[in-house]
Amino acid sequence: MLGEVAAEVVTLRAAGVTPSLATVLVGDDEASLGYIRIKQRQAAALGFASPHVRLPASASQADLHRVIEDLNADRGVHGVLVQHPVPGGLDYGRALQVLDPDKDVDGMHPVNLGRLALGLPGAVPCTPAGIEALLAFHGVSVAGREVVVLGRGATLGRPLAVLLAQKRATANAAVTVVHTGVADWPRFARRAEVLVAAVGVPGMVRPEHVRPGAVVVGGGVRYAGRRLLPDVDPSCARVAGAITPRVGGVGPTTVAMLFRNAVGAVRRVVGG
Repeated sequence: MLGEVAAEVVTLRAAGVTPSLATVLVGDDEASLGYIRIKQRQAAALGFASPHVRLPASASQADLHRVIEDLNADRGVHGVLVQHPVPGGLDYGRALQVLDPDKDVDGMHPVNLGRLALGLPGAVPCTPAGIEALLAFHGVSVAGREVVVLGRGATLGRPLAVLLAQKRATANAAVTVVHTGVADWPRFARRAEVLVAAVGVPGMVRPEHVRPGAVVVGGGVRYAGRRLLPDVDPSCARVAGAITPRVGGVGPTTVAMLFRNAVGAVRRVVGG
């Protein structure tokens, strides 16, 4: 996927366009700083310009909106990523609505989520898109199969359910969404041919929750310091037919989809 993006960047640069993905970070969250560094390194490797705006944790909502409005107006910036989470006291949802949806590389603007629901072209949330691509690459067909998504969050669970239910060769699944508010969620999980964990509760999914031979995708994580704690306990590998690794599974595909969205943003902003 990154090879395809790199080829697109070569074409754009040959046409006199330097793709630009701007990042915005508020505060000093260590995990967020790490994510920004990863994205900036990948941007440099692919030939993107990567302007970065960092605001102090004391920044106001108006400060954040002003930065976003400036980036909206800058024709040299094609895509914008506002790193989530933002410090307490700031409203990420309000800030997102200020962003030009055509520059939204996360695919989380309400307009882009609406486009997803209607099957219209636009940026697709990166982790769900990456999971679909990951399954397709490894020959895991979900068409007509029972997929259970454990988690209903706006960034992963809900958009993934919409994405995998759409009529498309790499989708077309029977999708069930359950969450921590469902007391007997293991009953649903155990019948899944493909189980996607997206709750952010470390170790929640254990071998007894997995149908033998099922495909298990760990999408939800939390951090303890720098240590990544996945929803899926590693012991699930004993019963799963295929399983994503604790590190190096969904994360790299998420970044790849971010840059695929960024190339789409360039096309929208410059035309063509």
